[in-house]
Amino acid sequence: MSYTALYRKFRPTKFPDVKGQDHIVTTLKNQIRADRVGHAYLFCGTRGTGKTTVAKIFAKAVNCEHPVDGSPCGECASCRAISSGASMNVIEIDGASNNGVDNIREIREEVSYSPTEGKYKVYIIDEAHMITPAAFNALLKTLEEPPSYVIFILATTDVHKVPVTILSRCQRYDFRRITADTIMARMKELMVAEQVEAEDRALAYIAKAADGSLRDALSLLDQCIAFYLGEKLTYDHVLEVLGAVDIDVFSELFRQICARNLTKVISGIEKVILQGRELSQFTTDFIWYLRNLLMLQSGDGMEELVDVSSENLVRMREEASLCDSETLMRYIRVLSDLSGQLRYSTQKRVLVEIALIRLCRPAMEQDYSSLLQRVSQLEQRMEKGIPVAAQPVREAGEASVTRPKTLLPEALSEDVQQFVKRFQEFRKKLGGMQAQQLKGAACRELPDRLGAEIILSRELPVDEQALAQDLERLVEKEMQVRMSIKVHTPHSDPRPEEAVLDLSGLIDMEIEVDSE
Repeated sequence: MSYTALYRKFRPTKFPDVKGQDHIVTTLKNQIRADRVGHAYLFCGTRGTGKTTVAKIFAKAVNCEHPVDGSPCGECASCRAISSGASMNVIEIDGASNNGVDNIREIREEVSYSPTEGKYKVYIIDEAHMITPAAFNALLKTLEEPPSYVIFILATTDVHKVPVTILSRCQRYDFRRITADTIMARMKELMVAEQVEAEDRALAYIAKAADGSLRDALSLLDQCIAFYLGEKLTYDHVLEVLGAVDIDVFSELFRQICARNLTKVISGIEKVILQGRELSQFTTDFIWYLRNLLMLQSGDGMEELVDVSSENLVRMREEASLCDSETLMRYIRVLSDLSGQLRYSTQKRVLVEIALIRLCRPAMEQDYSSLLQRVSQLEQRMEKGIPVAAQPVREAGEASVTRPKTLLPEALSEDVQQFVKRFQEFRKKLGGMQAQQLKGAACRELPDRLGAEIILSRELPVDEQALAQDLERLVEKEMQVRMSIKVHTPHSDPRPEEAVLDLSGLIDMEIEVDSE
């Protein structure tokens, strides 16, 4: 006998077996018990939440010869026929491939014939949002006033694509995402039935990765069991099969990002890639990890929203104090944009590395959140004490003067020449807007004293004095000398332009000058 997937093998056949949709199950059972069954239903919700399953159970229940508390008995001839797919009373239609007016015309012709056995003829239209507008219009009259023995059940994942005229004629039931705890409890039951040993931590990760879909969870579980057939399913096994990353990797990566240690951040990503992890899943899990840190920052009592062990919770509380909430939200925004790009990209590694560089180098960006992070970093450095070349000191009875904190030697001619050669290197080290302002600028020695002057390539609203001072501080830090630097725009260049050579004698062509 061929193998049957777990989600098909253990598909619920009675209302009590349906998990996570108690609000819908209770309503449908009450309608059946009170004989208040409607003529049209719309089941909407995300994938794998039980829409088609509940529709089939409901179809069996309304035709069951001996219903038990509003649920089908599963033993009568009608229930057995519907379960085997041999019943003529339950017609399942794929809305994606039967979405034209001709298909709806066939339905309208068939509803005129009463069921040969049982009380109701049930039409289950899956993926109803794929039906064309013209076909929906053709269905309107039949859907509004069908024969008393006909029930329509429309199932869709995109309810916003269903016309309002259809919505107004149906009882709408929204299927919720199933909680991770409910999914995990169901998987434990199935593991006992399948006689497979699995760690709770492994099942918990699968339940979380399923994102509210029980069918997705069982498919992932099926995949993991098949890979390690006959072995105990462990947490590490699940990570390896799904291409996921352990929480320790996220912890170390986050600490290095906060420390702005770009070398170790890129090295960490290199290890993740070499292990064969899926970068899309890595990005999604890292966003969730940052979300948990943000929850811990938001206030007391948020631990219930963070689904981690007590050991990891202590470590995450410590990490949550490494940066402020604005920075965390910026990290989440950058990675969320990355997650959308990875879906269609063929160069996933490059995009991930660029995003991590942006996290470590907020000066590369000019948006509001990155500016907030840069200000926060400057405040932290000020609290610890920033090493500066000079500080303004006000003595009693005299004006503010600038006294050097450390005395450095004056630059020599060789130092100035070295600075001119390394100018592009210094420009890149400045970074941010200043590096852009100096792009294409010319650097040369001052003729009258040991120093350098920089002529910008274009007219820009630049604070020339502030830019020169930043360059002087960078030279003091990198070269350990004091050097005078002047910055000018082309308009304010104090030096005359070089004489232009007359090359007209080298042009071998006749030139006629019009005289007026």
